[in-house]
Amino acid sequence: MSIEPTDSFPRLVGDIGGTNARLALILAPGQQAGHVQVLPCADFPGPREAIEHYLRSQQLPRPRWAALGIANPVDGDQVRMTNHEWAFSIEAVRQALGLERLLFLNDFTALALALPALDPRELRKVGGGEAVAGRAIGLIGAGTGLGISGLVPCGRDYAPIEGEGGHVTLAASDAREAALIGLVARRFPHVSAERILSGSGLVTLYEATAELAGVPPEALGPSDITTRASSGSCDLCVDTVNTFCAMLGTVAADIALILGARGGLYIGGGVVPRLGEFFDRSPFRARFEQKGRFSDYLARIPTFVIEAPFPALLGAARKLENEAAR
Repeated sequence: MSIEPTDSFPRLVGDIGGTNARLALILAPGQQAGHVQVLPCADFPGPREAIEHYLRSQQLPRPRWAALGIANPVDGDQVRMTNHEWAFSIEAVRQALGLERLLFLNDFTALALALPALDPRELRKVGGGEAVAGRAIGLIGAGTGLGISGLVPCGRDYAPIEGEGGHVTLAASDAREAALIGLVARRFPHVSAERILSGSGLVTLYEATAELAGVPPEALGPSDITTRASSGSCDLCVDTVNTFCAMLGTVAADIALILGARGGLYIGGGVVPRLGEFFDRSPFRARFEQKGRFSDYLARIPTFVIEAPFPALLGAARKLENEAAR
């Protein structure tokens, strides 16, 4: 039986990245989030204006509660986004929208909260291994930035991890990767994982790969690189994306080891799901298992690509359910 207070509906849920804001409304208890709309963040000066536009354009009732995942640390009232120009006060947004309750949480914390509720049909398994019930779960995803999170067992449920693991220092696994990171280091004082394992990082990696090969790079965007790699029409793009996937495997394995993620390692974000079968054939899984004495340990951990269309919205909805249950 639901214990959600009916006076907390309608509930607004959102997922705000460095490029787009995805918004949806839950009208009543037991209903799924509907009226999903994706809005470019660049079209609005802040989240309040984006939400007002969403409600007005969809002719929706005013929400009473809201939970929004955002690609940024959330520590106190003031938020200034890392990969976008939005800066705002959470309390000021709450008051301007007339909300009784407004929660902001890291976008990958929201995505992590969704993992136990995803339909198995919304996941694509890459490689072997089997999930162990009740054990920690890891999460990584490349998009505008690099998100990292996870779930750790807490009583009969899980507690999400809220951190900024995408900004850890990126390590090389061989001499060629060390050379590529060295080239990137001439541009950036700190080569974090996000500097390469993200949409813009894919372009940076492509340019470094071209320089290492002694060929001039073309002016390509992330989607150009992944499209050419998937079609096999550009050897340089194939090389770039394979290196990207291998490096992602290294970082994903680090997460799995740190968390003891016997419950599985999940891959979200905008880049990998679009690669489809290319990712399955890539060096990702082999690199994930390439950890010396702990290779057998990692071989038993399954890795899943999240194929649900708006999974972080589900996580934001579950956050509000948890708040209501209190």
